[in-house]
Order: sequence, then structure tokens, then C-alpha cells
Amino acid sequence: MEPLQLHAAAVTDVGRVRSHNEDAFLSRDPWFLVADGMGGHEAGEVASAAVVAAFEAAPRERVTPAVVAQTLARAQASVLALATGRPRSAGTTVTGVVLLQTPDVPHWLIFNVGDSRVYRWLDGSLEQLTVDHSLVQELVDQGRMSRAEARHSSHRNVITRALGAGDHAPDYFVVPVITGERLVLCSDGLTTEVEDDEIARIAATEADAQGCADSLLTAALEGGGRDNVTVLVVDVVAGGSALEADEDTLESRPAPDAGPRVVDVVATDEIDEDTSQPVGIP
Repeated sequence: MEPLQLHAAAVTDVGRVRSHNEDAFLSRDPWFLVADGMGGHEAGEVASAAVVAAFEAAPRERVTPAVVAQTLARAQASVLALATGRPRSAGTTVTGVVLLQTPDVPHWLIFNVGDSRVYRWLDGSLEQLTVDHSLVQELVDQGRMSRAEARHSSHRNVITRALGAGDHAPDYFVVPVITGERLVLCSDGLTTEVEDDEIARIAATEADAQGCADSLLTAALEGGGRDNVTVLVVDVVAGGSALEADEDTLESRPAPDAGPRVVDVVATDEIDEDTSQPVGIP
């Protein structure tokens, strides 16, 4: 098999309403992630930066699921430590992908806490690989709300898991790396403003990762730019599995507490910066 070849690009923007950018990202092989901080100036932006710092210090070789779990635990501890001496509590989402060391074909380990997302554009279709940890997603899963209703609900910014909160359990998903796929990692500043159909159209038409990231950012700003926007695009140019392997080798690992659960609102990420501080975060 030929060597794995990736092209990655990322953009972040404060948006058209907020005064500070609380998003952060890391794009450094084998780690790619986006964090969306909550808590306002000098809380949310510090929390997301702390998560990025934890992953910057993580190993870049021989990465295993245990390394990912340990790094997330360190990130959680770092965010909790920010509460000391600060007027506002801090929290952050984080979503990302990392290349696993496997003996056969390369695989992505996808991890997620909160409502930032990982999408995959492949073979003419867009798939959301992560599941939002949000109140509206819980209602959709229970059949009490449609996806269209969830998108426009006044509760769409209420999340049920976050780093810095009591419930910070990550979801993990393992998927093969496919030659020709395009991964889109983003904060909800993109998905609040841009429908999945438009994300798919841009992912399909832009020739390279940088053009895709730039166009998605532009679409979010033109849609209103009411939140910070971060987009990270990873293109698999060569060295992945053939497309035919995808459906047969897809597997997922739920978070440790998966199953029937009582929804506990741990944070809000409202459009109004003054009301964006986490609720229930120590």
C-alpha cells in the first residue's frame, strides 16, 4: 500500500456578533481537533486553548485509544483547574480525529464531547460521523422532535456534555481511512448558519482543503455569523483503504455511560456572549 498522504487546512473567525473568539483548533498530524469554549472572555477561550495544549503535548507516534483517553482526561483536569481564581466557570466542547497505529489499513479514531461535529464527504454523500451531546439531539433520539425542528429550536444551544462539566464522557468511533474522503471538523458556528445540504455542496465542489475551509467559513458569515466559526478540513489524497471496505469495516464504540440516561443540562452556548457561561460547571 502506498504511503498515507493527507492535505489539511483550517480557518477560524470571531464571526459578526461576538467580540472574542472562544474557538481553538489543532491541525498537526496525527491529531486534528476543534474546541468550542464556553464561559465568555477569559473563560471559554482559555478552556479551548487548554484543550489544544493538552493535545499538543500528546504523543505523535504509536497513538492508541488509551493515549486518546488519557489526553482527554488531562484536558478535563486542565479545564477544571481554570475555575480557581476566575469570576466565571469555563467549559468547552471538543471533537477530533486521530490516526491510529494499526497493522493493516489505517484507521481514524473519532472522539467527541459536546456539539462540535465531524462530517465525512465520500462518494457523493455527506455523513455526520459524530452525535451531538445536546438537549435537542436527545429529543430527536426520543422521537419528540424532528431534525428540522431541532435546528430551529430555542434550545439548540443547550449541550449535555462538555469538558469542565460533571458529564464529560466522550464518544469514540473507529472508521477506516478511505482514499478520496474529505473530513470536515467544525464548531457549531458553522452548523447553526449553514444547512447540511450546503456543506455537502461546498465539500463536493471545492478542489482542495483550503478552498473548502475558506468557502465554508464564508457561508457561515454570510448566513449571519452569530457565533465564532472554526472549520478544519482533512483530505485523504492517497494511502487509505479502497472505498469498498468502508461499509464492512465500520465500527463504533459508545461512551462508557451509553444507554438510557437522564438528561442533565451541563452548559449553554447561547448566541448572546453575556449569557454563554456554563451552567453546572464547577
